[in-house]
Amino acid sequence: MKNVLRLTLPWLSLIAIGALAYALRYALVESPDVANLCEKSASSECTLRHIAVMGFILGRTFGYQMGIYGWVALLAASLALFWKKPFTAWFAAATGLVAVILYCFAPGAFALLVGCLRLVRLQSSAGPTPFDHHGAGGREIHAQP
Repeated sequence: MKNVLRLTLPWLSLIAIGALAYALRYALVESPDVANLCEKSASSECTLRHIAVMGFILGRTFGYQMGIYGWVALLAASLALFWKKPFTAWFAAATGLVAVILYCFAPGAFALLVGCLRLVRLQSSAGPTPFDHHGAGGREIHAQP
């Protein structure tokens, strides 16, 4: 059971992070009610909305507009490529997912792909899965007795 939890926890946490990013996007950034409230008065929702919007509107780099979410996702993807640890792979996938949801599509998709592929690779090379009790799924050749 411990091995199953170790293998599924990163993927379940990615789902939770994606749900939080979608809630931030649709409840604060794109909500017309919050936009009307922010035009009339300042509140903590408006401050959080402003911070979220400034994260994906940073500026142009080499003719391509990319926000801080995209830069963090690219940095995390490069860390995952060169430092082969499960946390860096998970971090690249998580930052890529947030970047894709918050309008930094190209760098976010790259980081999400790199992070997910690296995480699957690291989990598969860690040992047999809980459902594979004989190692590599019966692909081993044994000498006859």
